Amino acid sequence: MIALAFGAFLLFGVMLVLVGANQAELARDLELDLAGSGLLVSLLSVGLGVGVLGAGPLVDRVPRRPLFVASALVAAAALLSIDRSMGLSRAGLHLAAIGVGLGVYETLLNVVVGELHGARAAKPLSFVHSAATLGAMSGPALAVWLAALADWSWSFRALGVGHLLLAAAAFAVPFPPPARTAHAAGPGLLPPGAARALLPFALISFAYVGVETALSVLAVPYATQALGLPEAHGVAAISALWAGLLAGRLALLLARGAIDARYLVLAGAAGALVLGAGVAVRLAPIELLFGATGAALGLVFPLMVALVGERAGPARGTATGLVVGAGALGGFTLPWLHGALGDVAGPAFAVGTLAAWAALVAAAAWSVKR
Repeated sequence: MIALAFGAFLLFGVMLVLVGANQAELARDLELDLAGSGLLVSLLSVGLGVGVLGAGPLVDRVPRRPLFVASALVAAAALLSIDRSMGLSRAGLHLAAIGVGLGVYETLLNVVVGELHGARAAKPLSFVHSAATLGAMSGPALAVWLAALADWSWSFRALGVGHLLLAAAAFAVPFPPPARTAHAAGPGLLPPGAARALLPFALISFAYVGVETALSVLAVPYATQALGLPEAHGVAAISALWAGLLAGRLALLLARGAIDARYLVLAGAAGALVLGAGVAVRLAPIELLFGATGAALGLVFPLMVALVGERAGPARGTATGLVVGAGALGGFTLPWLHGALGDVAGPAFAVGTLAAWAALVAAAAWSVKR
């Protein structure tokens, strides 16, 4: 199961950066401004949100393998049918459909890995989530290479083939049965009082995913328009961001003792400080700024998922879907919002003000710690 989850999150990570890595070509072919580019990423996040929210109760109740295979095939179909001649509306529909597929299997794998490892799930989840960072690191290079061979649509199609292989691989892996059944689940989706307890985690998820996604889509315009660097530096900054996230997640594997909300407080505060100060002093190279920001924030998502799972009992899927769904909402809202800010006040302002959302991660984690 760990191997399948690692492969799935690897493809997931590539998808997270494909729009940002192809931003210049997409903007040219689809005639997009920064807000339009942010909107495309936001529509991917809408699909992710629908997928994770819909998957949560299903993962708790229905057989897992058919659900996983179906989600991978939905993503594959949407990816393979992308072409350069499509308009903005069709591109948005494809990205939303891709997001639905990714959101379903992301939630399913988060739940299954958490169930298999129980109270010790933080480190296995951090390991499989490190695959997403590896995918996101390699995604820009893949996009550039395939665009040079043909055009930007080829990187999406290549990822579609990967999802077909992922669906086939699922038949060789045993899936644990659901923790609940449709007839034994009781009237509520969550235990009494659980929704209130999940609110700080939802805020953490909203802010973290929003920052991660917005940085990926704003890296190229920040490099070229704010710092006067070649486009290649912006693409490299996306890889550096995800390399930093990988370093942060692997560092969590080395932690000793209890792994709790204190780590989330430190990560959010460090991310806010690094990003805000780095933009203020125009830190160059841009790759250093994005890499350091990623390293500061890297452990946030897998640790958050592990802590949510510990508190959810047999409703792990529903709770995980709700919290990760809040992240998808952040991934929808912040790229569009900060893209619009960039159109008005410039990319430096759009990127620098993302530090406030990293500070929100620290504040919400502090309430969890208390």
